[in-house]
Amino acid sequence: MTRTPMTDAGGGAIRRAIAGIRWYVTNLMGDTAYATYVAHLASRHPDREPLGEREFWRERYAAEDRNPGSRCC
Repeated sequence: MTRTPMTDAGGGAIRRAIAGIRWYVTNLMGDTAYATYVAHLASRHPDREPLGEREFWRERYAAEDRNPGSRCC
């Protein structure tokens, strides 16, 4: 079976759409929050030691409890 440019382009578009949806959902749910925090700290504040992952999540949830913003519960 040979591939035509049309099927390759369609498959690539579907893969890009799925990757975009995955990126959106993981960022929306906060799955990348710790990695983003560590990258930010390394680039902007290289002299500071990052929190451990467990401590980061504790602090993040405590901050959300102190200032709930616009959430349902």
